[in-house]
Amino acid sequence: MNSTQIFRKSLLALLGLLFSASLWAHGGAAGTDTDQCKFELEPSHWLHYTAYQPNAFPAEDFCANIPRANELTLLVFDYQDMKYRDMSVEFEVTKEPEGTRVFFLPAAKHKKGTVELKLPNGVPEAGKYLIHITLVPDQGERLDAHMGFSAGGGKAVSKNNLLLYAFFAFAGLYVLYLSHAGFKSKVDEAIAKLKS
Repeated sequence: MNSTQIFRKSLLALLGLLFSASLWAHGGAAGTDTDQCKFELEPSHWLHYTAYQPNAFPAEDFCANIPRANELTLLVFDYQDMKYRDMSVEFEVTKEPEGTRVFFLPAAKHKKGTVELKLPNGVPEAGKYLIHITLVPDQGERLDAHMGFSAGGGKAVSKNNLLLYAFFAFAGLYVLYLSHAGFKSKVDEAIAKLKS
């Protein structure tokens, strides 16, 4: 194999790895133990949360950072415990730190185990928000759980993805250095100048 073939195959392999970065979703580990989009309602009883902005980002889901304010936003909650299907649950979204109510869904039983909050205009402005989930049992005291999110900061690239992109860029440059004599000589000259 000549250096051009090695370069092409290496570049194809790097591109394949780069586009498989979606395998790193929820932290790159299997299972829900690393799932940052779930929170505990009661000890060992979880609720999974996903946010969508289908008009602006039709194929993406979000968790703690929602890219746009004033944009159709869907907040979807999936009960990971069957017992919540028989309990009344109340949902509220507030702007923080003011505590101004942005959305409210009165207590109701959700037998399907999935609740979708549709905010037609999203949240009114960029900033921090808090989702309040209140379990309203037939007997006993109400139980509150909270989860914060930010909105309107634009679509961010995660630190893991930035590191991954930097690694692949460096690897690509290294392959180019090894396989292309002209590039290698220019890099070697630049390094020699830096040393002197």
